[in-house]
Amino acid sequence: MEKKVRSKDELLKDKEKVLEIYNSEHRKSNKPPLLTKKEKKVLGIGKDEGRAVLRYARISSRKVKIVLDLIKNKSIDEAYGILKYTPKAASEVLFKLLKSAESNAVNNNGINRDELFVAEAYATQGPTLKRIMPRAQGRANRIRKRTSHITMVLRERK
Repeated sequence: MEKKVRSKDELLKDKEKVLEIYNSEHRKSNKPPLLTKKEKKVLGIGKDEGRAVLRYARISSRKVKIVLDLIKNKSIDEAYGILKYTPKAASEVLFKLLKSAESNAVNNNGINRDELFVAEAYATQGPTLKRIMPRAQGRANRIRKRTSHITMVLRERK
């Protein structure tokens, strides 16, 4: 199955139609074809946000979600304060991720830093590293070292 590659002129001509399809709600069975990175750049999708993704973080997604819920929909300065004084292992990782997302928004997309807020923040489960712990009488127990993929999106408050 070959994907049709559209030229820049074709994309710009059908910009409104493509953006309407891309931004509308869809059922899982009726999703539109995904746009390539090049097509997104031509259409300007993602220019109003700063995004940072951390893959394979060595912390359980369950532990990360607890801290993410604290900073969702908060302004960037408030989110920094919450992360700095939250005594959880995930807060240090999320502090760095927030800093990265802020830098992406300000430097790459030219968004005003004072207007930024945490629009989306989610953690999904990554691959689990399986290890063995020796036990009594020659037995062994399985240890699961869980990983997660963390995504943070900052947008400008309207």
